[in-house]
Amino acid sequence: MPNMSLKKNEMPTQPAQVRAHNFNEVATGYTKEMAMDEAARCLNCKNMPCVAGCPVNINIPKFISYVKDGEFEQAYKVISESSSLPAVCGRVCPQESQCECKCVRAIKGEPVGIGRLERFVADYHNENCKDAADMPKQNGHKVAVVGSGPAGLTCAGDLAKKGYKVTVFEALHLAGGVLVYGIPEFRLPKAIVQKEVETLKQLGVDVETNMVIGKTLTVDEIFEMGYEAVFIGSGAGLPRFMGIEGESLKGVYSANEFLTRSNLMKSYNPESQTPIMHAKKVAVVGGGNVAMDAARTALRLGAEKVYIVYRRSMEELPARKEEVEHAMEEGIEFNLLCNPTKITGYENPDDKR
Repeated sequence: MPNMSLKKNEMPTQPAQVRAHNFNEVATGYTKEMAMDEAARCLNCKNMPCVAGCPVNINIPKFISYVKDGEFEQAYKVISESSSLPAVCGRVCPQESQCECKCVRAIKGEPVGIGRLERFVADYHNENCKDAADMPKQNGHKVAVVGSGPAGLTCAGDLAKKGYKVTVFEALHLAGGVLVYGIPEFRLPKAIVQKEVETLKQLGVDVETNMVIGKTLTVDEIFEMGYEAVFIGSGAGLPRFMGIEGESLKGVYSANEFLTRSNLMKSYNPESQTPIMHAKKVAVVGGGNVAMDAARTALRLGAEKVYIVYRRSMEELPARKEEVEHAMEEGIEFNLLCNPTKITGYENPDDKR
């Protein structure tokens, strides 16, 4: 019998007062019982609108059906036919605007927790399956992928499954792109990313780090090395500033730099060689997921007060609803319909600090 509850099973999380002071993952994941109960909410629709909402067209009803029956490894096999990063996507993919917004259960009540189930299945596989992934039969063709972010890793995984010999060239010292330098540990543990990368390596993908294409190698040189195609997924790693006075003052960070120092270089660790400012009062300008990540990171670095400064209303805030709720629970204040025009720093005659 299907579970006709109008609400999803709640995702277990660390208490807000506890998680605001550590970098451990906020959501702790479904238990087996919770996953099977949530899977029973799926109506197994014949036309499968949720699949149309999935960018990689995972057969969602099929994998959820396996979860309902407790066949978690079979569920993982279904997901991995279409997705190379299930443990990552189950955590940070915006399901509420993709697969879940197409769910029939959302017409009356909440949609099936597709992302939460995907995460559960991937985590179950990673914890319980010790077998290496089977390397597909090689087809004799070589492809280079520039960048090891979500696009590059997905491309590499899809090509490897088709038998191509793939080499990923990454500029940084660790593969993962924005998954490692942009998204905080408390939202996406870096061990999860590296486990996904290891799975790709088992499929035959080579990963070369510290390779700045255009500097270390050119695209022409890559072709000369015998690669027949090059996929360029170099990302959008440069920050955008507001163009106002005071942006170059000490203590003004782009979110890119601030999060890279914390996430990739782990400056939140006392043993880290990378410095980062531990400010007591922090203002984060913006209302997207990156702004939420920066604000919540500042809080965990010891800030006593953190403000989100956003020029539009709460209804127009582009960040995921879940991230906004978590930020509010942790005590971050939202100053809406506000837009900075100048950063005065410590030379302000009205502030003698």
